Amino acid sequence: MQSSRRNFLKSSAFAVAGATMFSSRLFAMPKGKEILGIQLYSVRADMSKAPLDTLKQLASMGYKNVEHANYVNRKFYGYTPVEFKKVLDDLGLKMPSGHTVMGKQAWDDGKKEFTDSWKHTVEDAATVGQQYVISPWLDEGLRKDYDGLLSFLDVFNKSGELCKASGMKFGYHNHNFEFNTMINNMKLYDIILQHTDPKLVAQQLDIGNMYGVGGRAAEIIKQYPDRFELMHVKDEIKSAKSEMGDGYESTVLGTGVVGTKDIVDLARKSGGTSQFIIEQESYQDKTPIEAAKADYEVMKKWGF
Repeated sequence: MQSSRRNFLKSSAFAVAGATMFSSRLFAMPKGKEILGIQLYSVRADMSKAPLDTLKQLASMGYKNVEHANYVNRKFYGYTPVEFKKVLDDLGLKMPSGHTVMGKQAWDDGKKEFTDSWKHTVEDAATVGQQYVISPWLDEGLRKDYDGLLSFLDVFNKSGELCKASGMKFGYHNHNFEFNTMINNMKLYDIILQHTDPKLVAQQLDIGNMYGVGGRAAEIIKQYPDRFELMHVKDEIKSAKSEMGDGYESTVLGTGVVGTKDIVDLARKSGGTSQFIIEQESYQDKTPIEAAKADYEVMKKWGF
C-alpha cells in the first residue's frame, strides 16, 4: 500500500541533498511562456520500479516537462544529476522544477549559513536543469511559533538568493495545513505570502490540497494576484481514503468538484502562472499511467 503524500514528505525531509553554479542565462525562461508538465509523484510506484520506462511512456503521451519528487543522497530516482539530465535529454524531456524539502536542518543558525546538504541540493538542481527549487513542507513546530516562523521565512528569502546565484528561484508548495492553521489570528498561508519576497520566493499553488479544509484557489489568486508562478493542477472528489485526511482525494481533471478549468483560466489571466504541473495521487478505476494520459488529454483540450 502506498504511503500518503504527507508521510512521504515527512520521511524525505531528512534526505535533503545537491551541485555547481551555472549562469542564469542557461535557465532563464522567456517571460509569459507556459509550461505543461507532470509531477512524477503522480506515477511514484512506476518511477520506483522502472523510472526509465515510465519516463518513456510519459514522453510518448506528449509530455515535455516533468517535476521530480525523489532526490536522495544527491541522486534523482537513483541517477546522478548528470546521468538524469542525459536521460531526460535523450527522451526530449525537461525538468523545470522539483520538490526537495527544506527543513530546519538546511540552515546552520549558529553560522548563519546554509548547510552543505542544502548547498548541494541547489547545486544538483542547477546541474539537472531546474529553474525552480520547490520546498513542499513546513516543519510542524514552525506552525505554532510565530517568531520562529518569521525567522524561517527569512531563510526562505535567503534560499531565494542562493538559488538566484545559480540562475534559479526558490519556491514553496502548499498542502492543507496552511489554510486551517492560525497564528496570531492570521492564517498560516497569509503569513507565508506576506513575509516572503516575490522576487526571491515563488509560490506553487496546489489547488487540490486545500479544498477539504475550505481553501478556495480562485479566492486566493484574487487576493494575491501575480504571486503564483507555478500551479499543481488537480481535481478532487469526496473519499473516505482521503490523501490529506480531510475527506477528499484527487481524480482525473474536470471530473471532480474543484472547478479546475475555471481556476486554470484565472491563473493564466491574473495569477502570474506560467508553469502548470498536473498531479494526481489517487486513481479510482485507473492505473497511474492511465490517469496521467487522461489528465494530459484534458489539459490539451483546455488549450495547452
